[in-house]
Amino acid sequence: MRIHFIAIGGSIMHSLAIAMHDKGHVVSGSDDEIYEPSRTRLHQKGLLPDHFGWRPEVIDSSIDLIVLGMHARNDNPELLKAKSLNLKIQSFPEFIYDLSVSKIRVVVAGSHGKTTTSGMIAHVLHESGVPADRMIGASIGTLAPVEISDAGIIILEGDEYLSSPDDTRPKFLHYHPQISVITGIAWDHMNVFPTYESYIEPFRQLIRSLGRADTLFYCADDADLVKLVDETVHACILIPYNTQPYQIENGIVSLKSSDGVVYDLKVFGIHNMQNIGAAYQVIKQLGISEKDFFKGISSFGGANKRLELLYEGKQLISYLDFAHAPSKVKATVNAVREKHPTAYIIACLELHTFSSLNPDFLPQYKNALHDADEKIVYYSPHTLEIKKLPDLSSDQLAGYFNSNDLKVAMSGAQLESIIIGLAPKKNTVLLWMSSGRFDGLELGEIAEKIDRSIGN
Repeated sequence: MRIHFIAIGGSIMHSLAIAMHDKGHVVSGSDDEIYEPSRTRLHQKGLLPDHFGWRPEVIDSSIDLIVLGMHARNDNPELLKAKSLNLKIQSFPEFIYDLSVSKIRVVVAGSHGKTTTSGMIAHVLHESGVPADRMIGASIGTLAPVEISDAGIIILEGDEYLSSPDDTRPKFLHYHPQISVITGIAWDHMNVFPTYESYIEPFRQLIRSLGRADTLFYCADDADLVKLVDETVHACILIPYNTQPYQIENGIVSLKSSDGVVYDLKVFGIHNMQNIGAAYQVIKQLGISEKDFFKGISSFGGANKRLELLYEGKQLISYLDFAHAPSKVKATVNAVREKHPTAYIIACLELHTFSSLNPDFLPQYKNALHDADEKIVYYSPHTLEIKKLPDLSSDQLAGYFNSNDLKVAMSGAQLESIIIGLAPKKNTVLLWMSSGRFDGLELGEIAEKIDRSIGN
């Protein structure tokens, strides 16, 4: 089959394109810009477009399927050309469903923890020798984000966001899962969901869409989610789960199985213990033993850019996290403080998304950086221009974050200067949080530079 991906550079889109290429399909694609790691991965497979931009001339009747990414717009010239030729056009959630219609479909939804929880399930199945396909928003150790095979199970990260410019349904409604998880709900994506009520509506639709034989696991420690579940008419089997009990000793987080065996973990933070609670329920539903679960989860190193260890030196340790929404930022900072209770924590947050830069949404960040010793926010005025949002001042941001000592940077060079200029201390943690790129700064090199200065 010949498949063309419009907006091939996305995290899922490029992984799906590579998976289809590896299965022997003829794959092409286009995008107006492609960042790392998508760029290198596509190049290695010979799938990187010759040049960036939309090329309607490559769309012809020999194409069997157009997979349309959300990054494209309704007036995309390739999309218009495909429609004029009456080509088959699908969003990637529709395409994924067609590929997995005969499988057991496990969907992990929620405002936070989707990638990590999906990754935990996929990792434990892999470690237990159980074949399973997956579509996850990040690499999980050596596991690629997307795997499509003849396996009878597929793990799907379920996004509440729109499916494509042509399909405004939430992505997860396409999957029709037999097993579902909702990890929690916290308002996000203000550009699509302008109110909290409009944001939770897709989750209500997901619950209503599940049949009598389907199972939904939901986090009982999230009061808003419990309220939503309680007030939503449903036919499915509802099973609440809680934060997995854990202990911390000398900075090591561990779990204890029902037979008393202690398993040390590589991940940390209450939010990750909630993710483990969800993964455990799903793994049991899939018939995997408790022993195999604990053995597998103990070797789980986390998803890419989810509290990823970026640098570890004599006096400083640095983490990189994808956190950008308020609930994610607060959970990440709290997790680092819990693991490093006596450390001098420098927290750097990039405001990059439409929601995070919008004055109507910014009050949601109140106290999100509270547990850090140094609180730094970076944003690009150029990003504000692109998103057509009003200018922000340092005083405004200090008010939104409820932090009089908040430091604000508006360029990568200024951000680096602020961090380097802080008085060096022993036992420092440098935490980077963003869904963006921090203006291309070499984050590991900055951490190493500070570590050396502390040593002197």
